[in-house]
Amino acid sequence: MTGVRSMPPVAPRDDVALMAAYHSPQIEVAVRLNTNEAPGPPPPAFTERVAAAVREVQWHRYPDREYRALRAALAGLHGVDPEQIFVANGSNEVLQTLCLTYGGSGRVAAVFEPTYALHSHIARLTGTDLEVGERADDFSLDLDQVHHVLRSRRPDITFLCSPNNPTGVVESEAVVREVLAAAPGLVVVDEAYGQFAPWSALALVDEERPLVVTRTYSKTWAMAAARLGYLVGPRWLVRELDKVVLPYHLDAVKQAAATAALDFVPEMKARVASIVEERGRLIAALGDLPVDLWPSGANFVLFRPRQADGDKVWQGLVERSVLVRNCASWPRLEGCLRVTVGTRAEDDAFLAGLAEVLA
Repeated sequence: MTGVRSMPPVAPRDDVALMAAYHSPQIEVAVRLNTNEAPGPPPPAFTERVAAAVREVQWHRYPDREYRALRAALAGLHGVDPEQIFVANGSNEVLQTLCLTYGGSGRVAAVFEPTYALHSHIARLTGTDLEVGERADDFSLDLDQVHHVLRSRRPDITFLCSPNNPTGVVESEAVVREVLAAAPGLVVVDEAYGQFAPWSALALVDEERPLVVTRTYSKTWAMAAARLGYLVGPRWLVRELDKVVLPYHLDAVKQAAATAALDFVPEMKARVASIVEERGRLIAALGDLPVDLWPSGANFVLFRPRQADGDKVWQGLVERSVLVRNCASWPRLEGCLRVTVGTRAEDDAFLAGLAEVLA
């Protein structure tokens, strides 16, 4: 009978049954600025390079399980050894593999809210206990709170996100070094937006520190459709991840696309510089409106209308065919909205729509 929901014949784990799925609502609009994608595609030459590589794929053979060409290319980009690179289907699968390897039953992961929701979600999915600390009033890491969490729960994994999503706040090198020195287990610095920030924790990665830095192709490489992410970490850690990840998890086309992208580093850097410049213009324009802003080192800006309900502002923008992210469900972000830096025309449409709604 249509319209009637029946009980499933097999029940999931009790904790999974209570979970809500992670998603970002998609609505058909003219201007979509809610998922932090790049405002434009990669250069046409990249598309041609990938098409040529696809024509060479041996479809009847499994892909290179160790994705050696891609590892070597990423290692060359970052000046590390290929054995320090781990690649997966999006940075979220990288995070999941870390939790499967170093988390799990009887182990603890620490997060500091508000921050990227997938850190907590993936920890729970992998059966890892979660310890939640609070950030400071300006959404930077509160080191007193961090030290309390590290001492009291001794987490096996400590998640940092810099620039932090959804706030855009960048943690300083001194702060990351202090957390790393105090953490009893693995420290994961999620740098999905790292290329937009003034510094990177990649320089801190070595064989002696239990530190990994995760990156994604989705933002700076304009390849969200490919679902590619990676980490740079110690060789001993990458060896453990290789044991846990499923065999042949990176298909041949994905490996070819990821490797080809690294031949277009100048174009990537130009894209990042353009987005950073447009971010400055967007922040300046928002400063003229009745909203509160947080400094951003990413490709998005978090803001809160001062005298208007955030949900109503979000809806008003949708009615003007502009979609931003409603962050009200994040801890301590009541009334907050997050806008991705788009093209100049997209940002102008957003600013005009926001001014109308706030008026």
